[in-house]
Amino acid sequence: MLGDIKNNLAWKPGPGYWFAKGKVMKNVSVLTILGVLLCALALWLGGCGYFAQPGETLAEGHRRHLRNLSINQQTLMRDIDRALLLDEPSKLTGRRID
Repeated sequence: MLGDIKNNLAWKPGPGYWFAKGKVMKNVSVLTILGVLLCALALWLGGCGYFAQPGETLAEGHRRHLRNLSINQQTLMRDIDRALLLDEPSKLTGRRID
């Protein structure tokens, strides 16, 4: 009985096991490559223009960029003022100091 337990614990895969494992890995790699190629084909046919804003002139794009820069600058200045405690009046005096 003890010999049967040792034989079951010392299981070794046969040659068919490794062949089947290699076949599965080959299928996975082939499917991955086909998926990547399909995505590349879809982007190539559709182009990246899908993500751009349609009907926007050059001047409108320039105004949008300037507006974004202005908003970013205002946010940065607000953050700096808050970090340096310049955003609120001092609590040390009862009178408001401007």
